[in-house]
Amino acid sequence: MDDFDALLNSRGITQNFGAYVTAAAFSRAGTHAAFALGDGTLRLTDETTWTTITAHEGAILTLTQDVTAENFLTGGDDGFLRRHTPDGQSTDLQSYGMKWVEHAVSWAGAKSVPLIACSAGKFLHLLDAQGQRLRSLPHPSTVTGLAFDAKGKRIAASHYNGASLWFTASQSETPRLLEWKGSHTGVTIHPAGEALVTAMQENALHGWTLPEGKHMRMSGYPAKTESFGFTKSGRWLATSGADAIVLWPFFGGGPMGKPPMELAGPDGAFVRKIATHPEHEVVAAGFDSGLTVIADIPKERLLPVCAPGRGAITALAWNHTGSHLALGTATGFCAVIDFSKA
Repeated sequence: MDDFDALLNSRGITQNFGAYVTAAAFSRAGTHAAFALGDGTLRLTDETTWTTITAHEGAILTLTQDVTAENFLTGGDDGFLRRHTPDGQSTDLQSYGMKWVEHAVSWAGAKSVPLIACSAGKFLHLLDAQGQRLRSLPHPSTVTGLAFDAKGKRIAASHYNGASLWFTASQSETPRLLEWKGSHTGVTIHPAGEALVTAMQENALHGWTLPEGKHMRMSGYPAKTESFGFTKSGRWLATSGADAIVLWPFFGGGPMGKPPMELAGPDGAFVRKIATHPEHEVVAAGFDSGLTVIADIPKERLLPVCAPGRGAITALAWNHTGSHLALGTATGFCAVIDFSKA
């Protein structure tokens, strides 16, 4: 499968850090890629040099771009939420004691105040751009996922027996509760705000139409859906959890009553991570064999990016224009592929 590495070899930069890659992200400006590792280090690159930051004592549990152009945010099992700069400086934003900071997201649109959100135990903490606390929002159980809507007006949190949807500018202590029995392990919101979808513990997805709240059930997976997201248009929900990229149609009355499209990889491995392109109907998919492909959804075509054999893909991210893709594996292999080269 040497030809599967053609793009990696011709357009990529690589490193192997020997520790599980827990997450990958690009800065908002797209100048740096960041890889979070299970050994507590954060590795940054501008494609020329690599910078190592000792970010946490213990594993980095979450990584996201900051509200600023260049910086990154991380959370760890040491209870800290921290900000990191490309030159290697780190700042403590918040400490939650013995509670793990398992999820962090940020929003920095042009028409609203920048916001940072993180979860620690049963609480969702909303912070301003400087990392100062605005509100702490309680949930009935541990928060398992966070997602801002496209305008930054609402934030969703998944938890046991459903999801909670909060208005970020409201002082109300009562969210809209979307209920469905069972363990919900992650959440995403439709780009147009028309639906909210969660991953379930029992190899299924559950969704609600917005604002109606009608239930949507997406099942039949042979494994848990660890990674999922809407394409830029909102027409498709791309998901992991099978030996193919499973794409649910969110148009023409779907997804209920309509079968998903499935784009299978060539080696029979299961999709572990997906990352939807920020501009086009394209999705990157990383398999538990280490294979990484890019799928053109309208053409139903797959383009190999990285061959199997370097460990399961555990992190996958596009930059803001979709010109660069970052991937990381369970063995510590990291790569950034530049698709903008002539």
